Amino acid sequence: MKNRFLTLITVAMLGSGAASAQSGDCATMAALAYDDAKAKNYEAAYPALMKVMEECPKYSLATYQYLERVIEDKIGKAEEGDKAELVEELVEVLETRLELYPEKTKAGKVYSDIAQLKYDNKIGDKEELYNAYDKAWAEDVDNFTSPKALYAYFDLVVDMQDAGDRNLQDVFDQYDKVYAKIEKEENDAAEALAPLLKKQEDGEELSSKDTKKIKNAEINLKNYSMVRNALNGKLGARADCDNLVPLYKKDFEAKKGEVTWLKNVNARLSAKDCTEDPLFIQVSEALHTLEPSAKSAYSLGQLAESEGKSAKALEYYNQAAELETNKSDQAKIYYRIANNYKDKGSYGQARSFYRKALNAKPSLGSAYLQIANMYAKSANNCGDNAFNKRAVYWLAADYASRAARVDPSLASNANQAAAAYRGRAPQKSDVFQSSKNAGDAISIGCWIGETVRIPSL
Repeated sequence: MKNRFLTLITVAMLGSGAASAQSGDCATMAALAYDDAKAKNYEAAYPALMKVMEECPKYSLATYQYLERVIEDKIGKAEEGDKAELVEELVEVLETRLELYPEKTKAGKVYSDIAQLKYDNKIGDKEELYNAYDKAWAEDVDNFTSPKALYAYFDLVVDMQDAGDRNLQDVFDQYDKVYAKIEKEENDAAEALAPLLKKQEDGEELSSKDTKKIKNAEINLKNYSMVRNALNGKLGARADCDNLVPLYKKDFEAKKGEVTWLKNVNARLSAKDCTEDPLFIQVSEALHTLEPSAKSAYSLGQLAESEGKSAKALEYYNQAAELETNKSDQAKIYYRIANNYKDKGSYGQARSFYRKALNAKPSLGSAYLQIANMYAKSANNCGDNAFNKRAVYWLAADYASRAARVDPSLASNANQAAAAYRGRAPQKSDVFQSSKNAGDAISIGCWIGETVRIPSL
């Protein structure tokens, strides 16, 4: 069918006179077809749109946009045996759109949509399906953003490894690249959300456009969180220390001089906390000798921490953070440093590093939750009267709520924490007796040094 489309396109483009003669007919045909599509009268719209595409292929991008909706509807209603032909028809529509309107079409989205169509409708074997997703990744990774497609791209490699067509290292490599992509998309969504949440928390009026942006960002964060959890579930026991250590131990002597191999092994063992095995020490020391880096310094910090050498561990962690260029990895290091300070009761320093972690990775909701926890623990020490001490819990609740919004995987625990903090904060009767009003600002002293506004109760 595609060859027929392309032939018609060629014919349609030969000679300006012929094109001019057709323009009136194209406008009439398209107007009628579009009206039916807008009214969701898809049975009538389908043949009319197909005719517009065949006879007037470059009339309007809308032809392809409407056809996509119409054929998707037909696929949804078709019997299983009839879907394959419709899927191929939709694939040809999408590819033709990309060919004729490349400036208005995202290649990564088109190719991942095509792969997903085939995946959902079981068209092709696993290798063919994987190659379809791989094409989207190779052609335009920036616009390969569908959470569902990213999961399928990983899922296929795991299934092929189970069937003996891929090895365990292939699964790990695929996990790493898909997980990194998900983290990037989460961070982009969280960065877009952060200033809008600040406006909302400060009581500023949001436009309808801002409200829509918040809704879309939160939906995206929720979907990516679900896929991230699904990836970890699918990886399952494949990534535990019992599998990782033997996999890498057998190659250590042969590859201990290869920096790239050492980096990959170090990252995998570190991520899974396989830090007590002698292999981790061997890999970390070999890597730090060959090429001192953020990864090797971080690993040596983990090693020092496991041996109870906290000062040495912090020294390595700070070195790692300064050397790290990957924002997500840098956030992990800052978060670990913050936890060290928090465990020692050095809350001011801990918050400083949690904030550095958030600057590097805005979707790191656990950092907000840790700050909320420290504020709550400090409530009795950071107010000059009983009311202001309890007001600290409003601030803690705000941070816990923010954690839930930027990282939906924490939503349940974070929202429970926020509710608990609000339960300890002044209630409506307390506000009335204090002669204060909703919206009034309360300055919180000591190490916290922030202002919180009385909410409407």
